[in-house]
This record gives sequence, structure tokens and C-alpha cells, in this order.
Amino acid sequence: MALGIMATNGDVKNALKKMDTIPSIIDKLSPEEDVVVHEFATLCLASLSVDFICKVQISDNKGLPPLIQLLSSPDPDVKKNSLEIIFNLVQDYQSRLAVHELGGIPPLLELLMSDFPVIQHLVLKILHNVTTDEESRMTFREEQGFEKLMDILSKMDFNDLHAEALQVVSNCLSDSETLHLIQEGGGLTRLMEFILTPNTPEIQSNAVICITRVAQNSENRKLLHKHNIEKVLVELLSVPDVNVKTPTCQAVSTMSNHPASKDSFRDLDGIPAVVQLLNNDSLILREAVTSALFSLTDNNQLNAFAVYEAGGHELLVQQLCGSCPRTVANSAATLGNMAGQQVIRCSILSRGAIQALVEPLKSTNTQVLVSTTHCLAELTCDTESRAQLQSAGGLQPLINLLHSYHKEVLHNACMVINVCASDKSTAVEMYKLGALEMLQDINQSVNRRSSFSELAINSLLHSNLSVKYSLTGHLAFTENISDDFYDAGKACAGQRILTLEELSKQPVNQYRPVIVVNTTKAEETVNVPEERPNPSETDTTKADNRTPSREKKKKDDRQEEETEPESPAEKTLKMMDDISLQLLAKKAKESILPLNDEREQYSALARLVSTAMGGAWEMERLHEFAWVLHISKLKYKLQSNVVPIGFIRKGIYCHRALLFKCLADCIGLSCTLVRGEYNRAWNEVLLFDGNLSSNGRSPQPCRYIVDLMHQPGNLLKAYSPAAEQYQTI
Repeated sequence: MALGIMATNGDVKNALKKMDTIPSIIDKLSPEEDVVVHEFATLCLASLSVDFICKVQISDNKGLPPLIQLLSSPDPDVKKNSLEIIFNLVQDYQSRLAVHELGGIPPLLELLMSDFPVIQHLVLKILHNVTTDEESRMTFREEQGFEKLMDILSKMDFNDLHAEALQVVSNCLSDSETLHLIQEGGGLTRLMEFILTPNTPEIQSNAVICITRVAQNSENRKLLHKHNIEKVLVELLSVPDVNVKTPTCQAVSTMSNHPASKDSFRDLDGIPAVVQLLNNDSLILREAVTSALFSLTDNNQLNAFAVYEAGGHELLVQQLCGSCPRTVANSAATLGNMAGQQVIRCSILSRGAIQALVEPLKSTNTQVLVSTTHCLAELTCDTESRAQLQSAGGLQPLINLLHSYHKEVLHNACMVINVCASDKSTAVEMYKLGALEMLQDINQSVNRRSSFSELAINSLLHSNLSVKYSLTGHLAFTENISDDFYDAGKACAGQRILTLEELSKQPVNQYRPVIVVNTTKAEETVNVPEERPNPSETDTTKADNRTPSREKKKKDDRQEEETEPESPAEKTLKMMDDISLQLLAKKAKESILPLNDEREQYSALARLVSTAMGGAWEMERLHEFAWVLHISKLKYKLQSNVVPIGFIRKGIYCHRALLFKCLADCIGLSCTLVRGEYNRAWNEVLLFDGNLSSNGRSPQPCRYIVDLMHQPGNLLKAYSPAAEQYQTI
């Protein structure tokens, strides 16, 4: 007795801990001992069990079984003390399981009907902890525990127990079986009454939590909607207590999974009420608010506009800089839902959303990354927003996400890259940061590749045709060559292709030149070859098919030496100005566009290209064509590996095909550019034969390979022996 009373003193408690008295005290809990001994032994343990070390000692010395037995003691003080010890023990997960395994739930339920409120409170607190375990909830339900709780909740005499009883109910509602019970037993109506009737904030809060658990089921949401739960929740949003507002917002979030409830919240002016709560200082409340706004705006443009009208977009952008990952994720996701409407998107962007999203891109939280990338994919729909992302330093963390093995993060990152690649400058910057190599690795992986990664790499290549041509060796009819396109040669998968600026700074080497296209006039240029003869006057006849005479060849060599460009004073990109190409493009427009027949247009353009690149050469005498020496001289004169295509007077298949594609794109003719092996390249064009098919319909266009080398202007039907001979050695 003396020890039990003295144990409430801190110094005595510390002394008892040092003396290792707990095993001896537990021995006094045996049924053979007197009730008075039980009372003060449990009183002593109740004081000691507050301490973590003592709790461990009680569990290790098997103190829980005798304590559960003492719940049936005739002495209420023994029951109370035992319940206090058990409550302290079940703060630990293993002890919660042990209470269930030792059959502790039935005696606990018996004590719910005790005449002593303190015992009832302790029982409910213990059950609140124990019912977090699924198997414990099953036993609780089998022992009619849920019915007993609802009986307590139905009696106003037990109103002091209602708050704690609702906490246990909220745990039980995690199971579908209990949800079924609450529907059949009228429990849902009782929960609604708790919310509607003025009560303490704790009871209202716990009742709303129960409603939220009930609303996890889609059928229950329909039932709650019929009970006009939305009106009740909107009214609760105005309650001053934050502890009521927070679960109310969580309930709004859950109920908003029901489409009709979303509309009801809007019609009841609940959205402005939710938005205003973003100004609250409570981090937990703001997290719940952003979750509610996300659910309200998900696939509901009217709600998104209502949030915008209430100024929610501005407050959500501010939340992106917060410290709570869930709040940041919810805010980004909500902004992504709203950004589908242009007027809202523009307003979001004007609030600095792009800059605010850069930091979340560096997060290690998966949900933050998923929501942030989704939001960026919705926001970066125009050039200005993509420029903002680049200037804010957002491209590097975006590209880093390509290392992610999380499926949704990777997919969303690919979507943002796909959108941003619409701008050539952004695409080039992403290429410099290694995006292409990473996407190639992803697409070679069986587990990581997807339609999203394929879309991203295609968009990236489409905005950087130079890189695409090096990697794939093919440019389609719709892919038009623009200024600063360059052919750096065939590249292997995964190989990084240097930019034109990087290539122009390299010292002259023995490798193939980089051929660059530039039709833009510059103020300062290097010397260029003299203007070529007008092709329309010299090479639009069959003369192209003849091999040049030796006298003409020697004359061309002398003229070439006299007119080759001098080395520029400084190696800058100004050296890429190409007057010869500009003149060729002008002549193509003047001489070819007036032709009425499309077939003749392609043929005339082919003859123009052939004349510009050294004329026609027979296959048997191609080895006499000194194009290699000519290119080497150009590289030496320019002191650069980068050679403008208009400077080339002796070009082989690859040079002629590139020039043909360039000029065709300039004048609006469509063709492909295909790289073969050993400096082979060719152009494909589509032409209609003009004859109706057997069923009377218009014929399908046929593919032709354009001969630029041997019989310039000749169109070789694709897959024919002549075409295959032109394409291969």
C-alpha cells in the first residue's frame, strides 16, 4: 500500500526503476493475492508505466496477461488502475496486438457499461488504439462492439463519452463490413445529427471524421448526397475552431469524388469559403484545403473557374513555396486542373507560377514531383512560359527527372519535355543538358520505355533536325530544313552530337566536314565563290548527262583556286553566311516555280543542283571526280571543319541530296532526305501517275528517287533496279 502511494512521487519512481522492482510487483498480480494487494500493485505500476523503459519491462515480464484478467476484478479501483496501465502499454504497436491476442477485447467491452465514467473513458481510449489493427477490429465487430458504441452515441446521458466513442467509430469505419452495419442500423442518421446539433468542437470534429470515413465508399457518397451533407459541411467551414475546419475540408475533398457533390459545393458558395481558408496560419488546415480544392477542380471546369474568381489561383501559387510536401503537391495539382482554361492559365503565369514550380522540381517527394510535372505540362503551352522555365533554371531539374524509376514521374517529365521541345531554342538547350542521350537510354530499356518517352524524343528531334538526321539518317516530307541546319555525319545511338558552335571551334582535322545550311544574309561575310552561271541557260537540257571534258575540268580547277574563300580573321558563326546558297535559292524560285508540271519542277531542280555541284558524272568514271580534294581545300582555306554548302562546287551524293532538300524546302516542294552508306544519300518525292485506278478512284501517289548525279532530273521509281543501284554501291 505504501509503495503504491509513494510511487506517484518522481524521486520514488526513479528509485524503484533502479531497484528493478517491476518483476516483483507483477508477481503480486496473481489471483491468489488479496484485492487490496491488487489495488496498490496496479497503482504502483500505473505510475511506473508512464515511463518508456518501465513499459518495456512490464511487457518483457509478461505483465499484460494478469492485467487483462484483473479487468474482471470486483474492485473498481483495480479495474481503473489496470486500464491505466494497459492504456500506457498500447501506445506501443506490439502491445496493441497482444491485447487482442490475449482476449482483451471482450472484457473491455463489458466495462463500457460500467457505472464509473473514468473507467468508460479509459476503455474508449484503449479501444481507440487497439482498433487501428484490422484483426482487432474484426474481433471488436464480432463481439458486437460497434452496436454497443452506437448505443452509447444514441443516449444523451452518455454525452461525455461521445467524443471518444466517435474516435473508435472512425477507426471501425475503415472496414467495408462496418460501413454496411452503419447503413443498416441507422448510424448514418445519428452521425448527421451530431454534426447538425450544436456540440463541442471535439464531438463535431470526430463526427465529421466519421462522415469522411463513410464517404470513402461510392455508394455511401450517393447516400450522403441525398442527405444534403454538402450544405452541412459548407456551414461547418465557418466554425471558428481550426480542429473542426480541418476535418471538414477533408470531408469536402472525399465527397468531391462524387460529381453531383462537386456541383452542390459550387452552388452553395462553398468554394470561396474553402479558398479563404488558405490564408489561415495552420499548416494542417492549409494541407486539407489544397486537397479539397484539388478534388473540387478535378475534371470540373466550372469549379476551376469558381476557384479562379475567388482568387484561389494566386493563393495556390504562394503555397508552392511552402514547407509541407503534401500542400505543395496538392497546390500544383490544383493549378494543373485549372490551367486548361486559357484565361486562368494566363493569370496563373502572371503570378510567377513557373518560377515557383522550379524548386518543387528538385524535391525528393514523389507526389510533389508527379503534381509539379503535370502542372508544368499544362502551363508551358506557349513560347513565353517555356522561356520563363528556361530562364528560371527549370530545364536542368526537369532533365534530371529522366533518371527517375517512378513510372508516373518519368511519364510526366517526358510530357513536359514534349511540350517544351516545340521551341527550337528550348529544344537545343535541353539537348545540351543531355536530354536526348537520356531518352535514348530510356527507349532502349524494356522496363522504362513508353509512348511518353517516344513522344518526347520525337519532339526533341523534330525541333533539332540536324541531330535527328545524324541519328536516324532520315528527314520526312514535312520536316523542312531551316537556317543553321548542319550535317555532322552519321552518329551512333547514345552518342552526343556537338552543336554547330562547338563544331566551329574545333581545329581542322582529317575527318569528313560538317556541312551547314544558311540562306540568311549577314552584314559581314567572308569571300565567297563567284556567281555561278545561270542554270536555266546552261544546264536545263540533256547536256547534264555528258561527262565534262578535260579542258573544262582543268578550267574549273583553276577557277576554283582563284575564287575559293579566304580564311576569316576570327572563327565565329559569321563565317556561315552563304551568298552562293542565297543566289541558288533565288534562282530556284525564279526558274522552277513558274513551271506548271510538278514532275518537271523536280527534274529542273535536280538539274540546278547538279550544275551547282559539278555536273553529271557517269557511274563508271565517278572515281575521277575529285570531290574529296576539293572539300579538303575548302576546309584548309576556311580553317574550319564547318563548310557552308553553297561553297561546295564538287559535291557527291550526300552533298547534292542535302542541297536538293534545302532548295526544295525553300520553294515549297516536298521531299525526303535519306542517308545511305559510304557517302550515299538521296531524295524521295511523291508524284501521281495521273491514271485512274481500276475501281475508278484517284490513284495513290508513287515514290520516286531523284537522280542528282548521273542523269540529273531523271526520276527513278522507288524499289526499281535503277533506284537501288543509285542508292547503293
